[in-house]
Amino acid sequence: MRSGFLCLLVALAFSISSPAWAQKVPSQNAPQNGGDFSNNTQPVTKVPTGVILVKGAWSSASDSVTPLPEDGNVTNNVYSNQYFGMTYSLPPDWTEKYKGPPPSDSGRYVLAQIRRPDTYKGPAQGNILITAQDMFFTSIPAANALQFVNYMKDNLQPDYKVEEAPTQTKVAGRPFTFLAYWSPVAQLHWYVLATQIRCHTLELVLTSRDTKLLESLILDMDKMKLPADASPTPRTDAGAVPVCIKDYASDENVIARVDPVFTEHRFNPVPVRIIIDKEGKVKHIHFLSAFPDQAKAITDALAQWKFKRYLRDGQPVEVETGIMFGRALHPTTPSTTSVATE
Repeated sequence: MRSGFLCLLVALAFSISSPAWAQKVPSQNAPQNGGDFSNNTQPVTKVPTGVILVKGAWSSASDSVTPLPEDGNVTNNVYSNQYFGMTYSLPPDWTEKYKGPPPSDSGRYVLAQIRRPDTYKGPAQGNILITAQDMFFTSIPAANALQFVNYMKDNLQPDYKVEEAPTQTKVAGRPFTFLAYWSPVAQLHWYVLATQIRCHTLELVLTSRDTKLLESLILDMDKMKLPADASPTPRTDAGAVPVCIKDYASDENVIARVDPVFTEHRFNPVPVRIIIDKEGKVKHIHFLSAFPDQAKAITDALAQWKFKRYLRDGQPVEVETGIMFGRALHPTTPSTTSVATE
């Protein structure tokens, strides 16, 4: 995850998959001597080649066994992601270009970028971007994949034109929402396929100047393996994934609760996904973004939480839900579970 191309990929991911969100133009009066808004691209102190200095919040988990959304990888030309139950054989001669960065504070993931190698000399280049948006923590007004894609369509920048409005289709036997748009200036086309898995909007974003290539890529994706159930709260049987329930950590479901005690006061949001076992105890914690001291304090506190058991057909099942500790950077819906701790 800590690729040397981290910054490049973050910019690439949002420019390719989400031109709906315009980027601000740097001020002409930007400072010359460094800092967040500096236009000085040659700092006095240079980072050694092959070294990334990381300061600040990062993703982590309470164990290394439970699958995480960001754990997908390409092996033997096959992209696999155990968390999403996804297996995708890449088209011939296509490769993973960059590893994705950690999830953002709003739960945005860049899972993989796939393309033909730079040495490819054929007539049509293209790009496949696999992304996910955690619907527990998204900063946009959307509760599912369809609303997410509609929001994207409604917020395209003026330079982009819709070729096909959001429509329902099926890929690999699973319902998807399809959107097509393009840039007349750049002569680039974007085909977006989105579905909802475990309270995430999973997106496959295809980009090329050649629409025939994009159509062939979509047909090839019909060979993917995905969970058959498109519901955000699928049935839970032995060995299956937890039931996904937004805002389950609300007062009516919490029997015992201990607030985390922080050694330092910080003001960043800390989005946390948890899995609650059949007895109502927290068995897994996934920090999308947290400082190490915050992760420890929250982990120590959540170990003492107790939830009501969630029953389905009279049987207790595991639950996956989200909690926002600290203060959110973006307004959230009134129903979002949040714990103000600082």
